[in-house]
Amino acid sequence: MEDIQNHRDYRNIDIDQVGVKGISYPITVLDKDMGEQQTVALINMYVNLPRYYKGTHMSRFVEILNEHSRRISLQNFTVILKEMKERLTAQSARMEIRFPYFIKKAAPVTGAEGLMEYKCTFKGTLVERPDLVIMINVPISTLCPCSKEISDYGAHNQRGEVKVQVRFKKFVWLEDLIKLVEESASSEVYSVLKREDEKFVTEKAYRNPMFVEDIVREIALKLEGDPNITWFSVESENFESIHNHSAYAYVEKHKI
Repeated sequence: MEDIQNHRDYRNIDIDQVGVKGISYPITVLDKDMGEQQTVALINMYVNLPRYYKGTHMSRFVEILNEHSRRISLQNFTVILKEMKERLTAQSARMEIRFPYFIKKAAPVTGAEGLMEYKCTFKGTLVERPDLVIMINVPISTLCPCSKEISDYGAHNQRGEVKVQVRFKKFVWLEDLIKLVEESASSEVYSVLKREDEKFVTEKAYRNPMFVEDIVREIALKLEGDPNITWFSVESENFESIHNHSAYAYVEKHKI
């Protein structure tokens, strides 16, 4: 049958990214405690398209996924990118894998256990050399230092979210990145808290007030000291409890 995609296009416009977006697909992620964790990801796959081709071959993206089946993970990310370049005759390939990752977490006093969900992303591009990025979104709790200082009773606190992206030399555990973030906030967030736990979490946050500026700086200091990390960005957003806006801070660092 005639291959319409390979027809000549005369508009002379290169396309930077073309492909498939929002594929729901089962993947396997390495779990530091359990060995492996099965989850379901949303996957985007793109290649560049030179100006002289009318279109790319969309079905080939899904065929590549199917050939790797449940073995899609950070460990074979570069292999998939290479196959995308070769089979779609492209100079560059990009893939994004977004997935929920679950960690069993015990309450700080009673030890009551519950599952915490963390939104994670693996992003990779391949032109001449692979470029891989891990991104995590971690819920946190913060208490305002200014509110504590000026108030006779208590201080306003709120839930927030920290987004960390890293480039690295060797493998990075998701659990280690998540723990680093949680230890840099006023307090952690839990899925199950009994009364004793709630008292502990509330008082811990009160003893450890932090602005969004404090959070990104604390995390940045720790990432700067990790020789395995070559680049990072840190975003912190507080969903303010007494304002109709969020507080936000961002740090990015290229390490030599």
